[in-house]
Amino acid sequence: MIGFTRFLLYSISLLCLMSISLWGISAYLEPEPVSSSGVSDGAVVRIYGADVWGLRGHFAMHTWVATKTAEEKHFTIHQVIGWKLRRNGTTLSVSTGNPDRPWFNSPAILLHELSGQKAHELIPEIRQAVTDYPYARTYTMWPGPNSNSFTQWVALTVPELGLLLPAKAIGKSWMTDHINMSPAQASE
Repeated sequence: MIGFTRFLLYSISLLCLMSISLWGISAYLEPEPVSSSGVSDGAVVRIYGADVWGLRGHFAMHTWVATKTAEEKHFTIHQVIGWKLRRNGTTLSVSTGNPDRPWFNSPAILLHELSGQKAHELIPEIRQAVTDYPYARTYTMWPGPNSNSFTQWVALTVPELGLLLPAKAIGKSWMTDHINMSPAQASE
Protein backbone atom coordinates (compact mmCIF):
# COMPACT_ATOMS: atom_id res chain seq x y z
CA MET A 1 0.00 0.00 0.00
CA ILE A 2 2.84 2.40 0.80
CA GLY A 3 4.34 1.72 -2.63
CA PHE A 4 1.06 2.56 -4.34
CA THR A 5 0.68 5.77 -2.28
CA ARG A 6 4.22 6.85 -3.22
CA PHE A 7 3.51 6.07 -6.86
CA LEU A 8 0.28 8.07 -6.74
CA LEU A 9 1.96 11.06 -5.02
CA TYR A 10 4.88 10.90 -7.46
CA SER A 11 2.49 10.78 -10.43
CA ILE A 12 0.43 13.70 -9.16
CA SER A 13 3.58 15.73 -8.47
CA LEU A 14 4.93 14.94 -11.90
CA LEU A 15 1.68 15.99 -13.58
CA CYS A 16 1.66 19.27 -11.62
CA LEU A 17 5.26 20.01 -12.59
CA MET A 18 4.53 19.17 -16.23
CA SER A 19 1.50 21.47 -16.21
CA ILE A 20 3.54 24.32 -14.79
CA SER A 21 6.31 23.69 -17.31
CA LEU A 22 3.89 23.50 -20.23
CA TRP A 23 2.22 26.73 -19.12
CA GLY A 24 5.62 28.43 -18.90
CA ILE A 25 6.71 27.17 -22.30
CA SER A 26 3.47 28.19 -23.99
CA ALA A 27 3.64 31.64 -22.35
CA TYR A 28 7.20 32.03 -23.66
CA LEU A 29 6.19 30.96 -27.16
CA GLU A 30 3.19 33.32 -27.34
CA PRO A 31 4.01 36.06 -29.88
CA GLU A 32 3.65 39.71 -29.02
CA PRO A 33 1.10 41.32 -31.33
CA VAL A 34 2.11 44.29 -33.45
CA SER A 35 -0.17 47.28 -33.19
CA SER A 36 -1.75 48.00 -36.54
CA SER A 37 -1.61 51.50 -37.88
CA GLY A 38 -5.11 50.94 -39.20
CA VAL A 39 -3.98 52.42 -42.52
CA SER A 40 -5.65 50.71 -45.43
CA ASP A 41 -5.80 53.48 -48.06
CA GLY A 42 -2.23 52.99 -49.23
CA ALA A 43 -0.12 49.91 -49.87
CA VAL A 44 -0.02 47.52 -46.91
CA VAL A 45 1.75 44.24 -46.13
CA ARG A 46 0.65 42.36 -43.02
CA ILE A 47 1.75 39.05 -41.59
CA TYR A 48 -0.74 37.34 -39.30
CA GLY A 49 -0.70 34.29 -37.10
CA ALA A 50 -3.28 32.43 -35.04
CA ASP A 51 -3.17 29.42 -32.75
CA VAL A 52 -3.83 26.14 -34.47
CA TRP A 53 -6.82 24.08 -33.42
CA GLY A 54 -6.89 22.12 -30.16
CA LEU A 55 -4.14 21.44 -27.65
CA ARG A 56 -1.46 22.06 -30.28
CA GLY A 57 -2.53 25.71 -30.22
CA HIS A 58 -0.59 26.17 -26.98
CA PHE A 59 2.62 25.49 -28.88
CA ALA A 60 1.97 26.09 -32.57
CA MET A 61 0.41 28.67 -34.85
CA HIS A 62 -0.63 29.04 -38.48
CA THR A 63 0.74 32.10 -40.31
CA TRP A 64 -0.28 33.90 -43.49
CA VAL A 65 0.67 36.93 -45.58
CA ALA A 66 -1.74 39.68 -46.61
CA THR A 67 -0.95 42.32 -49.25
CA LYS A 68 -2.90 45.27 -50.61
CA THR A 69 -1.71 47.81 -53.15
CA ALA A 70 -2.94 51.39 -52.98
CA GLU A 71 -5.20 50.70 -55.97
CA GLU A 72 -6.87 47.62 -54.48
CA LYS A 73 -9.92 47.77 -52.24
CA HIS A 74 -9.36 44.37 -50.61
CA PHE A 75 -6.41 42.43 -49.23
CA THR A 76 -4.99 39.45 -51.07
CA ILE A 77 -4.39 36.66 -48.56
CA HIS A 78 -1.55 34.24 -49.32
CA GLN A 79 -1.24 31.07 -47.26
CA VAL A 80 -0.59 27.35 -47.31
CA ILE A 81 -3.39 25.08 -46.07
CA GLY A 82 -2.51 21.39 -45.87
CA TRP A 83 -5.97 19.90 -46.35
CA LYS A 84 -6.40 21.77 -49.63
CA LEU A 85 -3.77 19.54 -51.23
CA ARG A 86 -6.18 16.60 -51.61
CA ARG A 87 -8.99 18.82 -52.84
CA ASN A 88 -7.14 21.21 -55.15
CA GLY A 89 -3.81 19.52 -55.87
CA THR A 90 -2.01 22.42 -54.17
CA THR A 91 -1.63 23.71 -50.63
CA LEU A 92 -1.22 27.26 -51.85
CA SER A 93 -4.29 29.43 -51.27
CA VAL A 94 -4.59 32.95 -52.67
CA SER A 95 -7.86 34.72 -51.94
CA THR A 96 -9.20 38.20 -51.28
CA GLY A 97 -10.94 39.37 -48.17
CA ASN A 98 -10.46 40.33 -44.56
CA PRO A 99 -6.98 39.17 -43.50
CA ASP A 100 -7.54 39.37 -39.74
CA ARG A 101 -10.42 36.93 -39.52
CA PRO A 102 -10.04 34.11 -36.96
CA TRP A 103 -8.37 30.83 -37.83
CA PHE A 104 -10.63 28.02 -36.55
CA ASN A 105 -11.97 30.31 -33.80
CA SER A 106 -8.49 31.51 -32.77
CA PRO A 107 -8.14 35.27 -33.11
CA ALA A 108 -5.65 36.54 -35.67
CA ILE A 109 -2.58 38.26 -34.26
CA LEU A 110 -0.82 40.88 -36.35
CA LEU A 111 2.84 39.81 -36.29
CA HIS A 112 4.37 42.29 -38.72
CA GLU A 113 3.24 45.24 -40.82
CA LEU A 114 4.65 47.52 -43.47
CA SER A 115 2.77 50.33 -45.13
CA GLY A 116 3.38 53.17 -47.52
CA GLN A 117 6.21 53.35 -50.03
CA LYS A 118 8.18 50.40 -48.64
CA ALA A 119 5.10 48.16 -48.84
CA HIS A 120 4.41 49.45 -52.36
CA GLU A 121 7.93 48.47 -53.44
CA LEU A 122 7.84 45.02 -51.81
CA ILE A 123 4.37 43.79 -52.82
CA PRO A 124 5.44 42.69 -56.34
CA GLU A 125 8.40 40.79 -54.85
CA ILE A 126 6.19 39.16 -52.20
CA ARG A 127 3.62 38.10 -54.79
CA GLN A 128 6.38 36.69 -56.99
CA ALA A 129 7.76 34.74 -54.00
CA VAL A 130 4.27 33.30 -53.46
CA THR A 131 4.07 32.28 -57.13
CA ASP A 132 7.56 30.74 -56.96
CA TYR A 133 6.93 28.74 -53.76
CA PRO A 134 8.38 25.34 -54.73
CA TYR A 135 6.55 23.18 -52.14
CA ALA A 136 2.91 23.88 -53.01
CA ARG A 137 2.31 20.21 -53.83
CA THR A 138 3.54 18.82 -50.54
CA TYR A 139 2.64 19.34 -46.90
CA THR A 140 3.94 17.87 -43.67
CA MET A 141 2.63 19.25 -40.40
CA TRP A 142 6.02 18.78 -38.76
CA PRO A 143 8.80 19.51 -39.48
CA GLY A 144 7.61 20.99 -42.75
CA PRO A 145 6.99 22.19 -45.32
CA ASN A 146 3.86 23.69 -43.77
CA SER A 147 2.17 27.09 -43.50
CA ASN A 148 5.01 28.53 -41.44
CA SER A 149 7.60 27.17 -43.88
CA PHE A 150 5.70 29.06 -46.58
CA THR A 151 5.69 32.33 -44.64
CA GLN A 152 9.39 31.85 -43.88
CA TRP A 153 9.95 31.27 -47.63
CA VAL A 154 8.46 34.70 -48.29
CA ALA A 155 10.66 36.21 -45.55
CA LEU A 156 13.81 34.60 -46.97
CA THR A 157 12.97 35.49 -50.56
CA VAL A 158 12.15 39.11 -49.66
CA PRO A 159 14.61 39.93 -46.84
CA GLU A 160 13.75 43.63 -47.07
CA LEU A 161 10.43 42.65 -45.47
CA GLY A 162 12.30 42.36 -42.17
CA LEU A 163 10.06 39.54 -40.94
CA LEU A 164 11.06 37.44 -37.94
CA LEU A 165 8.48 34.79 -37.15
CA PRO A 166 7.93 33.87 -33.48
CA ALA A 167 9.09 30.58 -31.95
CA LYS A 168 5.49 29.37 -32.01
CA ALA A 169 5.62 29.29 -35.83
CA ILE A 170 6.69 25.66 -35.85
CA GLY A 171 8.13 24.72 -39.24
CA LYS A 172 9.62 28.14 -39.96
CA SER A 173 13.14 26.76 -39.78
CA TRP A 174 12.39 23.92 -42.18
CA MET A 175 13.60 26.00 -45.13
CA THR A 176 17.05 26.50 -43.66
CA ASP A 177 17.41 23.47 -41.36
CA HIS A 178 16.17 20.71 -43.64
CA ILE A 179 17.10 21.70 -47.15
CA ASN A 180 20.25 23.71 -46.38
CA MET A 181 19.95 25.95 -49.38
CA SER A 182 18.75 29.42 -50.18
CA PRO A 183 15.30 30.05 -51.67
CA ALA A 184 16.94 30.76 -55.03
CA GLN A 185 18.66 27.35 -55.00
CA ALA A 186 15.51 25.57 -53.83
CA SER A 187 13.45 26.92 -56.74
CA GLU A 188 15.95 25.79 -59.39
